[in-house]
Amino acid sequence: MRYLNVLVIDDEPALRQILGNVVTKAGHSVQLAENGTQALEILARDSIDVALCDIRMPDMSGIDVVSKARAAGIGTAFLVMTAFASVNTAIEAMRCGAHDYMIKPLRNEDLLNRLQKLADMIGLRSENQALRRLVMGFEGQQYSMQSPAMQRVERLVVKVAVTDSTVFISGDSGTGKGVTARSIHQHSKRSEASFIPVNCGAIPEALIESELFGHVKGAFTGASKTKKGLFQEADQGTIFLDEIGELPLNLQVKLLHVLEDRSVRPVGSEKTLSVDVRIIAATNRDLPSMVEAGTFREDLYFRLNIFNIELPTLSQRKEDIDGLVDFFVAKESKKMGLEGGFSVEAEARQLLRSYGYPGNIRELENVVARALILAEEGVIQSTDLPQALLKEPLGFTSTGTTLREQVRQFEMEVIKQAVEDNKGDRRAAAAQLGLGLSSLYRKLEES
Repeated sequence: MRYLNVLVIDDEPALRQILGNVVTKAGHSVQLAENGTQALEILARDSIDVALCDIRMPDMSGIDVVSKARAAGIGTAFLVMTAFASVNTAIEAMRCGAHDYMIKPLRNEDLLNRLQKLADMIGLRSENQALRRLVMGFEGQQYSMQSPAMQRVERLVVKVAVTDSTVFISGDSGTGKGVTARSIHQHSKRSEASFIPVNCGAIPEALIESELFGHVKGAFTGASKTKKGLFQEADQGTIFLDEIGELPLNLQVKLLHVLEDRSVRPVGSEKTLSVDVRIIAATNRDLPSMVEAGTFREDLYFRLNIFNIELPTLSQRKEDIDGLVDFFVAKESKKMGLEGGFSVEAEARQLLRSYGYPGNIRELENVVARALILAEEGVIQSTDLPQALLKEPLGFTSTGTTLREQVRQFEMEVIKQAVEDNKGDRRAAAAQLGLGLSSLYRKLEES
C-alpha cells in the first residue's frame, strides 16, 4: 500500500481533528490547516499528495484555494468537502482543478476508499514516469554534437520544441530522425504526456486506418471490441509519423482532415472525437518529387512542412564520429551487460573516422556493437571491425608522383593523426608510434 501526505483544511477545529485522526490511523501522514491562507502556505512549502478541503471557510472558499494552488503550479489532488449536495458547487470545484468532491458528513469508510484510489493513481503515475525513463535509457542522454551542421539542427530543435507547430524532419535513412523527433517532444510542454512513434511503412495498408484512428466494435470482420487509435493514445502528447511518404493516398486525405480539424473518426463510427496532438512527420523520400508525380498530396505536404529540419548525413559531419563512437561504446556495453570500461585503439579509431557510412549513424552504432562482442581485454582493435571498414582508405589522398613522395605523405598523415589523438602531446604520440621523440620532431619539421 502507498501512504500519502495529506492536508486537512477545515475551519471547524473538532471536525479537522476527527478527520486528521481517521487519516493518521490509516497510516497516512497528516497536516492540519484552519483556513485557506494557512493551507496555501503549507501547500507551497511541503509536498502534499492529497488535500481534503472544505468549501465554506471564512477567509476564502475551498474553490479559491484550489484555483490559487493550480495557478501556482501545485499538483496536489484536491477532495473538496461540502455540506450542501449542490451539483453546481461540485462542477465549479472540478472546473477549477479539484479531483473529486464529497458531501458532509463524511463516512470514514468512504473517505479511506477515496484516499486508497488516489494512492493507487499517484503510484501508477510515478511508476509510468520511472518506466518511461527506464525504457528511454540512453535516448535521454543524447550525445552533444560537435559539428556545425548538427549544432544548427540542435538550435532548430530547441526553437520549435516550445511551440505546438507541426514539424517535418527530412534526411537519409539512419541519420537520426526518430531521435530528433523524441528530442523535440522532450523539450516541449507535452513532455510528461505520451510520445507515440508510428512507422507508416510497417503497418499493412488494410490495418493502418484502424491503427491510426481506431475502430468501433463490429466495424469489420474481427473487430470484436472498440479500439482506441494511436492519435487518441497520443492525446495531449506527440505522435511521430515516420516514413510518411509510405502513407496511401486515401489515408493522406484523412490525415489532412486531422491536421485541419484536430479530430479523428474511428472506423465504423459516425462521431468525430477531438484530439490535442502535436504531429511530427519524417521521411527519407523526396516528397516534392512525389507531389509532382501525384503520389503524395500537395496540400498535405504543405500542412506538414510548416517547419522543416533537414538532417545531414554522417559523412557531412565527420567531427561527430569520435564522440559518437565513445557514446555508443558506453551505451552498447551497458545494454549487453558487459562489465568494465572499453577503449578504442588509435588505428581502429582512424578506420572508424575515415569510413563513409552509407547507413549513417545506425550503421556506426551497429559497427560499435559488433566490435564490442569481438573485443579482447576491453580494447576494440582494427581486427574487430567489419571488412567494409578495413577496405576503406585511411582518409589519405596522395598528391605525390613517386613512391617515395607518397610514402612520405602517408607517414606525415599518420604522425599528425597520432598527435591529434593524444591532444597535442608529442611525447605520447611518439611512444604510440614507436618513435623516439627527436625522430618525431625531425619528421614534423621536414613536413
